[in-house]
Amino acid sequence: MYVKDYGKREDINFLASADVTSFTEQISDTGVAADENGRKIVKAGTVWPKNDATAKGLVYTDVDVTNGPQPGAVLYEAWVIEERLPVAIDALAKPELKGIKFR
Repeated sequence: MYVKDYGKREDINFLASADVTSFTEQISDTGVAADENGRKIVKAGTVWPKNDATAKGLVYTDVDVTNGPQPGAVLYEAWVIEERLPVAIDALAKPELKGIKFR
């Protein structure tokens, strides 16, 4: 896994519980736009693998995919605060996230 520090970041806590279940998955770089530093970052709370009927979980922490797909933690069970997620969850994705509960 490739890691490089680019200074200050802000992590928004979207978790409503301390008990979570996550597994390591390969996070794709496809369709991820570069930020102002030229880095491609998949934000914590992003629906994985896509925000549609194929949804399986939420990315647990930011994953830098600038240099290609990288391993990252994906939440399969957790309580989350929906309005704090980086992108609204699609109506097709929500029923597929069976272990994710929303407050």
